Amino acid sequence: MTKQEKVDFTIKKLKELYPRIPIPLDHKDPYTLLIAVLMSAQSTDVRVNKITPLLFEKADNPYRMVKLTVEEIREIIKPVGLSPMKSKGIHGLSQILIDKHNGEVPQSFEDLEELPAVGHKTAGVVMSQAFGIPAFPVDTHIHRLMYRWGFSNGKNVTQTEKDAKRLFPKELWNDLHLQIIWYGREYSPARGWDLDKDIITKTIGRKTVINEYLKK
Repeated sequence: MTKQEKVDFTIKKLKELYPRIPIPLDHKDPYTLLIAVLMSAQSTDVRVNKITPLLFEKADNPYRMVKLTVEEIREIIKPVGLSPMKSKGIHGLSQILIDKHNGEVPQSFEDLEELPAVGHKTAGVVMSQAFGIPAFPVDTHIHRLMYRWGFSNGKNVTQTEKDAKRLFPKELWNDLHLQIIWYGREYSPARGWDLDKDIITKTIGRKTVINEYLKK
């Protein structure tokens, strides 16, 4: 298979498996999505989805959020981990949204990445899922699979994102990044990986990855 045929095969398979794409983090608007994504760093979406309702019950917009203290926010979000940093970030960015953006979440990478505790990946998720602007945020699943499939060298997430954007059509980015995440979780995890179930890697995967797996 040529590289383009491998890309086409991957897109086709992902569309077949995920014709309707579930959104991993529960939210109702750009602000609650931004907070949920920020909280998901080094935590699981399942855990975040259990905690966000408790937080949003008290404050589901920046004006209500700044009325809580950093300590109060921290107390609620403790179970998701990294709560000291995340609670400061949530309080700080809420204040900036009020001061600089009329309480609205901005629709640009530049403005989003200026907010405390918001990195490039978080900004990408908000841009794609809240505003439908093409982005390709790379998480650990995408990083792993792009390497397993021979689409990227696995050097770093910045390189993986560049390669994904180069290989996949722009109009598919927002769907594909979610489809790859779901595929990685269900068929091609880091631990307990069963190559027989992983039809994409089995068909187009990097030879060294497959050989290493078969050795084990």
